[in-house]
Amino acid sequence: MPQIVAVVGMCGAGKSVVADMLVDHGYHFLRFGQVALDEVKRQGLEPTEANERPIRDGLRKEHGPAAFAILNMPKIEALFQKGNVVADGLYSWAEYKVLKEKFGEQLVVLAVYASPKTRYERLDNRKLASEDTDLRNRHMSPEESAARDKAEIEISDKGGPIAMADHLINNEGSLEELKQQVESFLERIPHG
Repeated sequence: MPQIVAVVGMCGAGKSVVADMLVDHGYHFLRFGQVALDEVKRQGLEPTEANERPIRDGLRKEHGPAAFAILNMPKIEALFQKGNVVADGLYSWAEYKVLKEKFGEQLVVLAVYASPKTRYERLDNRKLASEDTDLRNRHMSPEESAARDKAEIEISDKGGPIAMADHLINNEGSLEELKQQVESFLERIPHG
């Protein structure tokens, strides 16, 4: 039976790295936040946190707190027909509930944790948006990172899916340690 692994965590925790590792194991990839980035591009705006936040908030205002799950559902279902899916960046409790209702036990939530200090250093060391053409690993200053954390916790209700995760990876160590934790996670879950 296929699985949908929703990778959750705060910005800079390593969600995309973990998602890429799952893709290397045959999972089909979906990026939750791509909906907002596509809208930023459509409006001809630069992909910055200052431009993205009102887009994210506007999508949630228009479609409700489960906006990203609702807007991504056709993509998720299409990928799910092909096999296992990794969904990078499930944001809110409302989105979690929509996916849990739709997919039940086939939804596995994997939280990736790193401390704010670690995450802010990672984000500050990332490439500038002009150098990151797929916009998956964009630079953020520590101030931008802290502001995004606050907004994601207070406005997006991001803590719920992290708290309810089925599995946790602590990403404070090396890339090799992260790979070992992903391998251990894959050994513990059923595969389709």
